[in-house]
Amino acid sequence: MKIIFAGTPEFAAIALQALHDAGHEITLVLTQPDRPAGRGMQLQASAVKQFALAHNIPVAQPVSLRLDGKYPEIAQDAHALLQATPHDVMVVAAYGLILPLSVLTIPTHGCINIHGSLLPRWRGAAPIHRAIEAGDHETGVTIMQMEQGLDTGPMMLTAHVTIADDDTTGSLHDKLAALGGKMIVEAIQMLANNTLTAIPQPDEGVTYAAKITKEEAALNFTLDADVLARKIRAFNPFPGAFATFGGVTIKIWEAAVAAQNDGHAAGEIISADSHDGVVVACGTGALRLAVLQKPGGKRLTAAEFLRAFPMANGRFGTI
Repeated sequence: MKIIFAGTPEFAAIALQALHDAGHEITLVLTQPDRPAGRGMQLQASAVKQFALAHNIPVAQPVSLRLDGKYPEIAQDAHALLQATPHDVMVVAAYGLILPLSVLTIPTHGCINIHGSLLPRWRGAAPIHRAIEAGDHETGVTIMQMEQGLDTGPMMLTAHVTIADDDTTGSLHDKLAALGGKMIVEAIQMLANNTLTAIPQPDEGVTYAAKITKEEAALNFTLDADVLARKIRAFNPFPGAFATFGGVTIKIWEAAVAAQNDGHAAGEIISADSHDGVVVACGTGALRLAVLQKPGGKRLTAAEFLRAFPMANGRFGTI
């Protein structure tokens, strides 16, 4: 089939590659404008754009698709391009722009979205982060027909994935991205064969996965240890959970629930040595911090970190 693909990060690029490898003709790619990234803050093309350019696929990067928005002329040009580009369906994955009804109705078969959760749970921008943070035991991928509501459209295909105890957003993202690539190829083949059907989402079980902010990654050690352990996994690799110690902001990349805190105040160091790592008292229980990082430094195991940054006494705080 002829496909317009809309997506931006690696999650989307994996699906784009799967469709391309399956022999479908990608007639146009929509992706977010290049953004500053890295220490030098140089403009960087999205993962989807990089794949498209490497395979000679036309790319468009409108800042908006809303005719009634802040950039109506840009949106009009984008609409004209979509209407002039031959395609049967638009596939959308983590694009990052709202698709108005005027866009959703352009493709013959509408717009099909790859969403990284088992809808209606975790509609919204950050379903992978929120599933881990909430302590969900499973998640998955939903292929859905898009409509005007936020991830409210009818479901075409679903597949379940168990969330392992040590899964981070990074590791779970990779599992779901690979699964999403396989599923969208299957869905497009079914669409071509006129065997793809959709069922409405249930009214019960709706939750929303709000966009992740850097501020919420600040750890509050008055919370329970298991809650903090989930947050650390959820915010790895972005934005990275952190707390302050001795006025220094320290990122915490890996941690596990340890023993009870034995009456220590929340945030207080219970022990810090090369054998046990850094054990910190929490509101309930304690956390054993396994991988830490100072500003400008590398991620280090607790034993490596303590050699350069002793933490025998003191207390973690938040910014």
